[in-house]
Amino acid sequence: MGKGRLEAFSDGVIAIIITIMVLELKVPHSETLEALVPLWPVFLSYVLSFVYIGIYWSNHHHMMHAVKHVNGGILWSNMHLLFWLSLTPFTTAWMGENDFGTIPVAVYGVGLLMNAIAYTILVRSLIKRHGRDSEFAARIGRDMKGYLSLALYVTAVGMAFVNSWISLAIYFLVALIWLIPDRRFE
Repeated sequence: MGKGRLEAFSDGVIAIIITIMVLELKVPHSETLEALVPLWPVFLSYVLSFVYIGIYWSNHHHMMHAVKHVNGGILWSNMHLLFWLSLTPFTTAWMGENDFGTIPVAVYGVGLLMNAIAYTILVRSLIKRHGRDSEFAARIGRDMKGYLSLALYVTAVGMAFVNSWISLAIYFLVALIWLIPDRRFE
């Protein structure tokens, strides 16, 4: 089966996720710059999540160019990814509106971890469909960046109970790792 509907649906869901996140940004009830100061955690959370959603969209887009065909398992693997991505506006808002408290930062990290696990499942489904000796599988390679990200997310979730700022630093680090273009599919 073709991949066009999967791509179109994914693009639409991701656009809605970004829209929901930006709608969570509330305008201050004052015209002073000081009125913006209490909003910095919400804005920082939004920026981090926007970057993450952008990374997933970009990598998904590039990866789908290498996909020849999909099946029902791939469709459901993709839905699994979209489910976890769709929770990002909630975890983003909770973390930002609670000034990066321990539990919201840990839950945000669990969300990031589940996004990464779901993406890994999607990649494995695509490899299974195309074959272990396929060009697609060769492009994925050992996926060291993917597995490093999973380990860093697990570490960051645990570190939230020690110091939430360490967790946030790890979340930013993983985002920076993925901002470096993934040349496997370009």
